[in-house]
Amino acid sequence: MYKRTTKWAWLFLTPQLVGLIIFSLIPVAIAIGLSFMSWDGFGARTFVGIQNYINQFANPDFWTATYNTLLYTLLTVPIGLSLALVLAVALNKRTGKNVYRLFFFMPVVTSSVSVSVMWMWILNGDIGILNQVLGMIGIQGPNWLTDTRIVMLSIAVLSIWWQLGYNMVIFLAGIQNISKSYYEAAQMDGASKVQQFFKITLPMLSPTTFFLSIMAIISSFQVFDQAFVLTRGGPGKASYTLVYHIYQQAFIDFRFGSSAAGAVILFVAILLLTLIQFYAQKRWVHYEE
Repeated sequence: MYKRTTKWAWLFLTPQLVGLIIFSLIPVAIAIGLSFMSWDGFGARTFVGIQNYINQFANPDFWTATYNTLLYTLLTVPIGLSLALVLAVALNKRTGKNVYRLFFFMPVVTSSVSVSVMWMWILNGDIGILNQVLGMIGIQGPNWLTDTRIVMLSIAVLSIWWQLGYNMVIFLAGIQNISKSYYEAAQMDGASKVQQFFKITLPMLSPTTFFLSIMAIISSFQVFDQAFVLTRGGPGKASYTLVYHIYQQAFIDFRFGSSAAGAVILFVAILLLTLIQFYAQKRWVHYEE
């Protein structure tokens, strides 16, 4: 019986494993190998050792992209998760929450390019809807996508709105999974709604928060579509992100080896951040026994 079950398990796992090897592991191995070579995509490949990595760390554009990516992460992750949590708590007690859940989730199933194009018209400094609305109440709206001081904030607002529904639905599922007996016991002890939120809801939601924070940070480090569609990394590289930097070197400058080195550095950075989060979660994530 055990052997038969094992055979069926391997039968169903094989397509996934083949896809993982062909579309993930092999490309990663190729990228790592290419990062030690100089190649323009057409001629012969030349082995250069770690020179591509040295060039990356010596390139000012790489550090500009790193700063912009970190700024984007700091803007989107805490604000986005906080707003999603507030919405989830608000909708949990509301009638017709399935309708609201569908309403907030609709942008998530829309492609990032489509969302970016829509927001490009909303944030247009001359004819954008946002500035027109601000003008009606006597406020002179800024050039959201051409002002170097606020362009990353504009892209962050777009991303927060786009991912809000996904994070909210996951938080809502986590809240509904909390046993009502905790709240009933807290009410009997005279705990207020605020005390219940901080003493019961937040600790019991820590596994959900942990999962969403990991996914949000990984996604934020890989931001590309929004910057590409809205600003092409501008103005003056104010929205020039790490993935845009990798794209620029590969498909604009035709320096595939250097681009691969940038991709490997990004992979290692995300891996290290994820491992740090897994280590730190032992101190603040509480699993129900």
